[in-house]
Amino acid sequence: MGKIIIIGSASIDLVVKTDILPNAGETVMGNTFFTNPGGKGANQAVAAARLSDQVYMIGAVGDDDNGKAIIDNLKENNVDTSYMDIIENEKSGTAHITLYDDDNRIIVVPAANNFVTAEKVLPKLEHFAKGDIIVLQHEIPEETIKAVVNYATNNDMKVILNPAPYRSLDQDIIDKVTWITPNETESELLFEGRVDEALETYPRKLIITQGAKGAVFYSETQQLIAGYEKEVVDTTGAGDTFNGALAVALNENKSLEEAVQFANLAGSFSVTGLGAQGAMPYSKDLE
Repeated sequence: MGKIIIIGSASIDLVVKTDILPNAGETVMGNTFFTNPGGKGANQAVAAARLSDQVYMIGAVGDDDNGKAIIDNLKENNVDTSYMDIIENEKSGTAHITLYDDDNRIIVVPAANNFVTAEKVLPKLEHFAKGDIIVLQHEIPEETIKAVVNYATNNDMKVILNPAPYRSLDQDIIDKVTWITPNETESELLFEGRVDEALETYPRKLIITQGAKGAVFYSETQQLIAGYEKEVVDTTGAGDTFNGALAVALNENKSLEEAVQFANLAGSFSVTGLGAQGAMPYSKDLE
């Protein structure tokens, strides 16, 4: 079994729960406010590390209290932080999250996450080996994604690309990654509405997550791996849990069908508590 390397963002989530969404220029009263460690990279690292050992995080935080809290939280959740950078005179990233009507709206301020550059990341990858799995998302610079994917291709490493939040992707990147995991909205944008065609074009590579319905990919025919219904408290981090769990299952050499089922199950647990990481399951929960 290889290692799992999450390369991505690490932030603090600032979360407001409300029954009323304000219009432009309007002030409303919210229900609750809380802060949590977050960032898509850190979320995926925690999700994976709660289910497996040998999970490493490559990213950056500021030299502020939030940065210390992010690093401490990763360590507490079994993530190896040896390759995290602390950027002097810089703030740590933040995500500003509004929870409303069983859904979320998020504004991300990258800050230190902009320093997750190819120059900083590629030398760290030299400590890993053929067959290890790299997990990437879109909250770090685009140039870093391209450099890491090329490095992985040249060194026989596997890559899961979770293209969230959405931005356009070069065809070369789609061709080179091992798996790509957009949600329904991202897949519509990535493939300009030709989603069924894209599934056939990228069999057993393109995995489209569909929330509680499950996830779909193509293998001779289009296959839907059903999800699991649970009472929704907060959907923040469900996709990150799916991707972290998917990396664990694939690293354990499960078939794609088994890996997606495992990821669906893990993702269903994550919506049952507040915060991106609050209800991410441990192995004992899934057993």
